Amino acid sequence: MTPITAGLLPEGYRDRLPPQADAADRLLRTLIDHVAAHGYDRVQPPLVEYEDGLAGRLATTARQELLRFVDPVSRLSLALRPDITGQVGRIAATRLAHVPRPLRLGYGGPVLRVHGSQLRPEREMLQAGAELIGRDSVAAVVEVLTLAIGGLRAAGVAAITVDLTLPSFVADLAAHWAGPAPIAGVARVEALLDAKDAAGLAAAGASIYAPLIAAAGPASTALAALAALDLPAPLTARLTEVAAVVASVAVAHPQVAVTLDPTERHGFDYQRWIGFTLFADRVRGEIGRGGAYSVVHPDGTTEPAVGFSLYLDGLVDAGLGVATPRRIALPAGTSREVGERLRADGWITVAALAADDPERGCSHYWDGTAPVEIARG
Repeated sequence: MTPITAGLLPEGYRDRLPPQADAADRLLRTLIDHVAAHGYDRVQPPLVEYEDGLAGRLATTARQELLRFVDPVSRLSLALRPDITGQVGRIAATRLAHVPRPLRLGYGGPVLRVHGSQLRPEREMLQAGAELIGRDSVAAVVEVLTLAIGGLRAAGVAAITVDLTLPSFVADLAAHWAGPAPIAGVARVEALLDAKDAAGLAAAGASIYAPLIAAAGPASTALAALAALDLPAPLTARLTEVAAVVASVAVAHPQVAVTLDPTERHGFDYQRWIGFTLFADRVRGEIGRGGAYSVVHPDGTTEPAVGFSLYLDGLVDAGLGVATPRRIALPAGTSREVGERLRADGWITVAALAADDPERGCSHYWDGTAPVEIARG
């Protein structure tokens, strides 16, 4: 076996050093406090579950990201969670099944995946979010989406963009357009639309769906383009609901740009009538996503839900969450009472253990009577 160099970490993993480690914790605390202030009670699912149970609650793509190992106690296969949303659904459907709906739950913690992506090569990420279980109405979607935007703004994120998508739109449309795309061919049509492959649609005899590719862009423009199509009444009503979501977001967060792509399905294979992705300036890749979905109960019944997940590593990398605390150096021999008084007053105290200890990281020092700012040359 090749010896591992001291300090070397597996690909996709890293140490968080000062001040980024503190920034990550501060951002997580900010987001959890934000959702808690809106009535979302925190839950803490375990990092590890039985593989069969965890995989059964994940979308197909997420199942491929399970890090598996055998439990030496039970001899059963365990897996590290790649996502917390499904775990929250399990809690809602089992231990909290008796709680009246809607049920509001918040969470935060690390997730681990087999692979990173080109934009985000990390395999360990810090995830935070909220789930509203028992409703997937327009009001529920608006609450969750504006909650996510508000949490990002509380974390210092500026210039937020929301990309809406309609995960079940094509399948619902195909159910009415039985001739152009029989139900058996829906998956193929969805894949071509997701790839924006108009030529592929033509070759498959499904050119009638090509206008959906062009019906993407700013939400108002996209909704107008979709409304111009010959849509069945149920989908027209669905677009009215989407328009209501867009209008509500515009009122709550007028500075947020909202776009709509009715055929985007990548990563939305378990969402229902609406999904969304969140982006921001200066942050690489998406910073979160969410939408409406179904929670499955042990007896096979389902209930509607809406939620979002945010990934904090990109925010930390963008420099968010870093604070400039007041740090004061205490000379060796400073009394305990002085330190306690300064900490109660908001200072971080760094006590010298010897007369020549450096004042590294401190903005002030204690001169015996008061804090004095350290001159920087």
